[in-house]
Amino acid sequence: VINSPSNPCGNVFSKEHLLDIVAVAQEYGLPIIADEIYGAIVFGKNEFHPLCTLTSTVPILTVGGIAKEFLVPGFRIGWIIKHDNRNGTLRNVWNGALKLTTLILGANTIVQPALKSILAPEPGTKEEIELLEFNKETTKELEENAKFLTKFLDSVKGLKTVQPQGAMYMMLQIEVSEFDNTISDDIDFANKLLEEETVFVLPGQCFGIKNFVRIVLSPPKGKLVEACNRISNFCSNHMRSE
Repeated sequence: VINSPSNPCGNVFSKEHLLDIVAVAQEYGLPIIADEIYGAIVFGKNEFHPLCTLTSTVPILTVGGIAKEFLVPGFRIGWIIKHDNRNGTLRNVWNGALKLTTLILGANTIVQPALKSILAPEPGTKEEIELLEFNKETTKELEENAKFLTKFLDSVKGLKTVQPQGAMYMMLQIEVSEFDNTISDDIDFANKLLEEETVFVLPGQCFGIKNFVRIVLSPPKGKLVEACNRISNFCSNHMRSE
């Protein structure tokens, strides 16, 4: 499974790195599931490269949806696109996937017919211009939030950010040695932060990354400022005595 831009770290893999992954998959006969739901959310000079455009021999299932790019998580509309090789490696997998679609109850049939217009409005139309502007402004706001969080939280003793390159999240390292004995890992940090300051972060151990927490970039700037002030206050209250 390749997730780029990624959750939780916000990494955007370079074309060269993706080609290396494809080469390994080719060598060992491995299919790839490409989770590209954040493909439209890339910061700065980083570029998103759909994995299916980099190979014609490695079978790929591309996964996407409208929840993130269009900020509509409740719509529950997503898709799987098959990019098979000439040997039809994914034939049985695809047949199984089609059968699974018949088991889903409560599909969003209201939005499904509009999906084509949402993803690919007619060139030159007002809808296309508005879509491009929406995507541009959304990405800009997320990137500005990421820069703010990086600058603020890096100034807080005991914390160190991992600057994201895209998507909606960033990781924050907890330097446990700087804190008192009530905080032994990221889970303690997250639980106590929620209890004492009513700020929620997701422990990195949910992703197999100990002593990190995940922060969401999408709240309004004012909410992030308030959250950062509370995080700073929390860290000050839990500094190890020298």
